[in-house]
Amino acid sequence: MSANTQAPAPAGKAHYASTGSPFFGILLAVMAVIVILSNIGASKGVVFGPIVTDGGFFLFPLAYVLGDVISEVYGFKVARKAIISTFVLSIFASLCYWVIILLPGFDDDYGRSKQAALEGALGPVPQIVLASLVAFLAGQTINSWILVKMKARSGEKSLWARLMGSSGAGEFVDTLIFCSIAAPVIGITDAPTFINYVLVGFLYKTLVEYVLVPVTSLVIRAIKRREPSYGA
Repeated sequence: MSANTQAPAPAGKAHYASTGSPFFGILLAVMAVIVILSNIGASKGVVFGPIVTDGGFFLFPLAYVLGDVISEVYGFKVARKAIISTFVLSIFASLCYWVIILLPGFDDDYGRSKQAALEGALGPVPQIVLASLVAFLAGQTINSWILVKMKARSGEKSLWARLMGSSGAGEFVDTLIFCSIAAPVIGITDAPTFINYVLVGFLYKTLVEYVLVPVTSLVIRAIKRREPSYGA
């Protein structure tokens, strides 16, 4: 049997595909781009009236949606590799920002203002990457592990239940860790604002994932139908 194919799983059991087709590479690339952009956006604190969040709030839930798709279609081991690959790329991006900031610029008013803008926008990113790295590794690993364990019990049934059940636990761990590390970087120093930051982040990201469950389910089913090695 070739490395790009696998025998169909027995009926009612959990099915997974290999990574030999183009779909996994596309999902991984999109997830990495979303996380890197989220890390940049998260360096900016954002306020909507009483709501406190950061500039990456509208992007980051999509990374979890993609993590759900990868976990459901390809399994826990592949999802773990995707998480690690994404954050290796995030660290590389952060190192690139550091080099760009250190490079000598033009010594005129425009050059100095551009340098200050780069330092302000990209300077905090390494701390944000650290927060995102620890949080996403923990949260997404828990999310993927719970989803795969639930799938082992239900097989191909109850997709919506495992998407929703795994997301809540993963997002809570992710949000708590991320906010604890990132809060000082974006200027959050008092307890009430921090609690607001954690609760808003958790509720928002979880709600977005729940709202997107029908779309996520459609994407998962479409990929399963087109994956040659998926035994469903």
